[in-house]
Amino acid sequence: MTRTILDVHILQVVPPSNLNRDDTGTPKSAYYGGVRRARVSSQAWKRATRNAFNELLPPEELGVRSKKLTAELAERIIAKSKSSDSLKAMELSVATLLAAETLRAATGSKIDAPKRKAKDGEESAAAPVSSYLMFLSRRQLDALADLAIEHSGPEGDLKVLKNYLKDNKSLARQAVDARHSVDIALFGRMVADSADLNVEAATQVAHAISVHKSDIESDYYTAVDDLSRDDESGAGMIGTIDFNSATLYRYAAVDVDELQRNLGLGLRENETPSTPVEKAVVAFLDAFITSLPTGKINTFGNHTLPSAVIVKLRDRRPVSFVSAFEEPVPQGSKGGYLRQSCHQLAEHVENLERQYGIETPEAHAWVFRVGNETEALASLGRQVSLDVLLREVRAAVAQRLAPGASA
Repeated sequence: MTRTILDVHILQVVPPSNLNRDDTGTPKSAYYGGVRRARVSSQAWKRATRNAFNELLPPEELGVRSKKLTAELAERIIAKSKSSDSLKAMELSVATLLAAETLRAATGSKIDAPKRKAKDGEESAAAPVSSYLMFLSRRQLDALADLAIEHSGPEGDLKVLKNYLKDNKSLARQAVDARHSVDIALFGRMVADSADLNVEAATQVAHAISVHKSDIESDYYTAVDDLSRDDESGAGMIGTIDFNSATLYRYAAVDVDELQRNLGLGLRENETPSTPVEKAVVAFLDAFITSLPTGKINTFGNHTLPSAVIVKLRDRRPVSFVSAFEEPVPQGSKGGYLRQSCHQLAEHVENLERQYGIETPEAHAWVFRVGNETEALASLGRQVSLDVLLREVRAAVAQRLAPGASA
């Protein structure tokens, strides 16, 4: 069966930084090809991508991942009750009880009062929380709020709601198993207490690794006490920060068919069935390419953008090009690793695709690059800018998903 897979390959130069650190504060690393490489975990870059969505997509198309969804749902219940002509505006305590009961029914999760006690002056103890992070779309939260209001009576009676949910729990579960947000559709969702509510991720993100050996260095720093007198010697504080620098290879694959299954078809007037997945693909590409984890960003100011991006639309399976760097890239004659990285990558891609018979038609291969150092990649696809890349990928996805379309 023909599939629609988007492969995204990125080379990005990062100066001294600590993008993603372990429990000791040291930049994460990994051994590959026999040498230690700089590493940025997939979770760190997925988080950065999700944060970038906030500037690219309207809030209603995004989800909320938190242990505190009871409080979030309670706010929606209160807002909807205030806007209703037939309901009494609900108090926070009532809305919180309704929200907790609705979430229990919808997800099967254990939701209990937090260990923290209410402080003096607080209206009540904090809202009940789940034992693990729950991930719901804002549309799903709105649907649950409507259900809680409609079936708890005009006064927001918890007993009435419990009796209703006892016989109609499936409606609450349906509310959280439809209308998934873009980030849930892309990155998936696990509901530990209700496996049938899990959402298979449409996107796979690899750990970014340096294409060369990367050593970890330490910065020894001191801070001066502004109020120290001239006769007081020494620093007010001393410390060290570990860092590294690297030319990173980043990779992600998007299963466009799975993404469409997760999002569903477009139902709005004058909207094609593939519109939701088209928007999601463009948002992911834009966010993943331009985002950057923010670890120690104020200390190092390491704001860089990729030097090269290769996107390929495949019809069988995703293919990473990381093997191009199993043998570490040597430093160039003038210093730096980017130029030689591009040569190794171009040679590997052409050989790999030829040997496996998976050459990508020019119409489905794009190269977005900066500088003469990346010239070796020019043969791997059509030369485009970021704007053109996003526009042409969207058009290609729409064409592939059109009814009756062939590979």
